[in-house]
Amino acid sequence: MGIASPLHPLTRRQITLVRLLLHDKKIRAQEGAFVLEGAKSCRDLIRRHPQSILSLIVSPRYLRTEDDAERTARSTLAAHQLSCSDAVFDKLSDVEAPQGVLAVVRQPKWDETSVLGEARVLGVFGDRLRDPANVGVIVRTAAALNLTGVWLSSDSADPFGPKVVRAAAGTVLTLPIFRGADARVFAKHGCSIYSALVPSPGTIPLRNIREIPRRVVIAVGNEGEGLAEDIVALSDVKFGIPLFREVESLNVAATAAISVFYLSELPTHT
Repeated sequence: MGIASPLHPLTRRQITLVRLLLHDKKIRAQEGAFVLEGAKSCRDLIRRHPQSILSLIVSPRYLRTEDDAERTARSTLAAHQLSCSDAVFDKLSDVEAPQGVLAVVRQPKWDETSVLGEARVLGVFGDRLRDPANVGVIVRTAAALNLTGVWLSSDSADPFGPKVVRAAAGTVLTLPIFRGADARVFAKHGCSIYSALVPSPGTIPLRNIREIPRRVVIAVGNEGEGLAEDIVALSDVKFGIPLFREVESLNVAATAAISVFYLSELPTHT
């Protein structure tokens, strides 16, 4: 049986920090950290990104579920390991059914100039995406389809907020994500903007696009208002997904997924 690293009691100061990281995006930015919660998520984190863990907090509820392999993996962590009662953990948790484990994780840092300087760029720009679930799904989809990155306007949901992190299923650690993005940065790096809009006389059907540049960013807009006019004005291509049965528009995460999958399969031109 593996012997896990010593568990130290969780202090009030640490409880306060976790709560702030869960509920205050300014603190997340200031600390350069976020919270990831759940047994599967934390086990995957320990296995794949142990160097990103700043601290791990567990309660007896989680410890009773560990097998020998999981306990051994946890024992190798360099991060601080802290413990508290199930009752305290339940008050700390941000989920409806706490599993007794969460990690404070270091936010990854990416060099935007290097990312946009890659020979092949296919990314997503999200304008005023305020629903955390939508942002999380877009990040997860972009990671699954091996996109270059995701850019979010300053008034979009924080990609390191707990609801986004859960919806993204841990991919916030593997995909470059840039907050406070200005769509004008893409032109500076020779990237075209393809904007997803509600079908209208000013758009072309998505299927009519038969090839794309080697460097393109797909812009998707606010769930209720769509893309801002200044972003539409910067667009090289404005396309729509044909809709039927009196459906007026698609959820923004669905729009992004359909658009990214279709465009990622097309040949490129210079």
